[in-house]
Amino acid sequence: MIENRRLAAISGLALTLGACAGPAIPRPSTPLPAAPPTTVVKPVQNNALIGNSADAIGRMFGKPHLDVTEGAGRKLQFAGSNCILDVYFYAPRAGANPVATHVDARTPDGRNAEVNSCAQSFQR
Repeated sequence: MIENRRLAAISGLALTLGACAGPAIPRPSTPLPAAPPTTVVKPVQNNALIGNSADAIGRMFGKPHLDVTEGAGRKLQFAGSNCILDVYFYAPRAGANPVATHVDARTPDGRNAEVNSCAQSFQR
């Protein structure tokens, strides 16, 4: 019976102390990573569209078939019967306005096309 009282007293004390402690807040063992840096892309292509803003490209070619934004990047796609032109825009440095940094051209069946001649087919 004394053993039961001791067990009850220890159990009661454990419950009382546990209630005072509150919920445990997990702490990460390593610091959380900082927010990813702004994407900065330097152009590697050399064609007439590189360096132009999306507005300037729109004035050249009209309304795009697709206008897709994903993360820090944007793609305008112009589609015609002869070719499909994808123009990709990224900021050349942190805080700058996005400009065309890469251009792809292909035929409707997926074969590579020459960028400048494809672009000329869309000019207004």
